[in-house]
Amino acid sequence: MDPAAPILIFDSGVGGLSVLAPTRALLPNVPIVYAADSAGFPYGIRSDAELAARVPAILGRLVERFRPRLAVIACNTASTIALDHVRAALDLPVVGTVPAIKPAAERSRSRVIGVLGTEATVRQPYVDELTARFAADCTVLRHGSSKLVALAEAKLGGAPIDPAAIAAAVRPLLDQPGGERMDTLVLACTHFPLIAEELAVALPGVEFVDGSLGIGRRIAYLTRGQP
Repeated sequence: MDPAAPILIFDSGVGGLSVLAPTRALLPNVPIVYAADSAGFPYGIRSDAELAARVPAILGRLVERFRPRLAVIACNTASTIALDHVRAALDLPVVGTVPAIKPAAERSRSRVIGVLGTEATVRQPYVDELTARFAADCTVLRHGSSKLVALAEAKLGGAPIDPAAIAAAVRPLLDQPGGERMDTLVLACTHFPLIAEELAVALPGVEFVDGSLGIGRRIAYLTRGQP
């Protein structure tokens, strides 16, 4: 492996920075290219067919340009829709991002967990499959919010975040039957760990779970023994 070959981390915006951080901590010397499809942002409001075509095409061009050793789709929406298409198109390992429903179900005591993502992510059959496999004994509440994605982007851009806007964006989770007993929340969008402090104010007593550390560990495993 060429020691100059980078790891490619791809997202629709700044959300993938929540994946970059643990990856950098585990692999401090590996070169990393971070690419954001700002022209296509936000992915959560786009159709499945559009993303299934757009994401492999963009990643194909990025791989051709940067020749990475491994590519990471640091976006739940893109992963749940386009991961198989990307893996079929590219001749290199591709790591996806999926909602951390299994660890959330393992941690929940009330057996009511939430899945907070984009509108596109929470409607995917893959979320149904994860729920059936790992949280069959739980009440799983879902909510998609493009507003929260925009707020995370704004925060990283230096804009102040209105706590009332955060509270209003997550209120539909609490308003669902069983919402008052939700004790664990899957942050099923890589943007959301970036506003975890603000979410904690709006959802006191709720534990947040995301897959960023697991993705970092997966990347480290796949690149073990490489320069």
